[in-house]
Amino acid sequence: MLSASKLLFLCFLGIVLLGGVTPSHAAVRRYRFELRNSTHSRLCTNKTMLTINGQFPGPTIYARRGDLVIVDVINRADHNITIHWHGVKMPRYPWSDGPEFVTQCPISPGTRFSQRIVLSDEEGTLWWHAHSEWYRNSVYGALIILPPRRESYPFPKPHQEVPILLGDWFNGDIQEIMEEFLGSGSDPEVSNSFLINGQPGDLHPCSRQDTLRLKVESGKTYLLRIVNAVMNNIMFFKIANHNVTVVGTDAAYTKRLTSDYIAISPGQTMDLLLVANQRPSHYYMASRAYASGGDFDNTTTTAILEYAGNYTPPASPALPSFPPFNSTAASHNFTTQLRSLANKNYPVDVPKNISDILFFTLSINLRPCANDSCEGPFSERLMASVNNVTLQLPRTDFLQAYYRRINGVYTTDFPDNPPFPFNYTQQTIPRDLARPQNGTSVNILDFNATVELVFQGTNLVGGIDHPMHLHGYSFYVVGSGFGNFNRTRDPPNYNLVDPPLMETIAVQRNGWTAIRFKANNPGVWFMHCHFERHVSWGMGMVFIVRDGPGRDEKMLPPPPDMPLC
Repeated sequence: MLSASKLLFLCFLGIVLLGGVTPSHAAVRRYRFELRNSTHSRLCTNKTMLTINGQFPGPTIYARRGDLVIVDVINRADHNITIHWHGVKMPRYPWSDGPEFVTQCPISPGTRFSQRIVLSDEEGTLWWHAHSEWYRNSVYGALIILPPRRESYPFPKPHQEVPILLGDWFNGDIQEIMEEFLGSGSDPEVSNSFLINGQPGDLHPCSRQDTLRLKVESGKTYLLRIVNAVMNNIMFFKIANHNVTVVGTDAAYTKRLTSDYIAISPGQTMDLLLVANQRPSHYYMASRAYASGGDFDNTTTTAILEYAGNYTPPASPALPSFPPFNSTAASHNFTTQLRSLANKNYPVDVPKNISDILFFTLSINLRPCANDSCEGPFSERLMASVNNVTLQLPRTDFLQAYYRRINGVYTTDFPDNPPFPFNYTQQTIPRDLARPQNGTSVNILDFNATVELVFQGTNLVGGIDHPMHLHGYSFYVVGSGFGNFNRTRDPPNYNLVDPPLMETIAVQRNGWTAIRFKANNPGVWFMHCHFERHVSWGMGMVFIVRDGPGRDEKMLPPPPDMPLC
């Protein structure tokens, strides 16, 4: 006899396959992910790390818009793990979203979890990654969502499509690095190199033979699917002597934007058209960090663009020149040029009548340590917060507690506004304003609420950019600027015609960014900075979106194999 939980799950699976969650043209695709400890070598250093199927980076998942993807995650390693499907909205089904202790407890060694990835309107490049501790450094891969078979891209079909994953390599053990900086209260050590498709490039020792080489033919167009999987840096990416044309970001198409470089945040994805229109030769494809403050990895990772034909290649390929490493203007100016297609086939639906106005400050904070024993500024501990609340994750995840009505796990008082206003971006801010409060609280939204959320960066402990990511939703980026947001001056300048649709956006140093979305996806959804050190310090919060009144407006039940807490 089937248990009640299995009957509920079979009902859910029937809804999915009959088109209640995904379109009727959807296919069901299945992948097997085995988490293993495997040994890899970079920069003349061998180390054992967590990987999926022994691959670094991990396997690429291919699907079409509206498909259901089932991924059987089997933990054959010696560490807990969760996997997040970054940018997938998971309509009504947060159970497979993945953030540890937010929507699930971890998959423990020797156990398995079949995650159901419910695709809806996403089309383009997304990615997947570990969402527990710092294991996403080696557990990540691309998720490529193609149009349905009878549809095409809103641009000419490219000759070839190439995933380009930006990552980073630490010579040390990533778990030890995380534990050391959290224990000391200081910044973490920086990576030893950046990577393109898992390789540092031939500017680094022991790397020449494994450098990625992309072979191209003159006159042909290539679609580069860029993923920034770097832990703690916004990245500049550039190809020597070539322009690229942006046609999509975060699995949503954009108006064409031609540039000789891009700036891409951790968590963000971007689709670029590259035309091989230069003299046949070898050219470096390269990436390096944009860093507005603090220590950072100052290396450059490279791949080689190789034209086909008979010619004598140069002794060393041409290397692109980048904007200055600290050019906030270069990063911000690129991002603010992105626009949605906003046409008949790809319309926008920007909320106009706003029901919920939220104002969230993003701060780096300090907390005193006993006997001045910490290694952060002023011998204090570095922390981070949203609206002065430092997130403390519970041991029973928020989603289970919400669904099963378990009391005492979280509170419902996450503030709509900061607890006290001040000049958020002034040059010097009194240190007593940098003391955050610990919290395990949520902000509750009614179903179909129309939300405007303004992120305000602060200069507490020195300002820095914050790439903010919202699970379960894409949002329209309707405005941004430097300094303090002004409720009277700034909203009249919002772009409500063709703002980009994104799920990760960099809030520039000492500036603000305004987003809008409709809360039509019931469930429990994490929002956090995608700099790994910042979310480790507590820069995150949780939304609960209530069920709607309709049959198809309610959160679906959990599967029978949810990991146990």
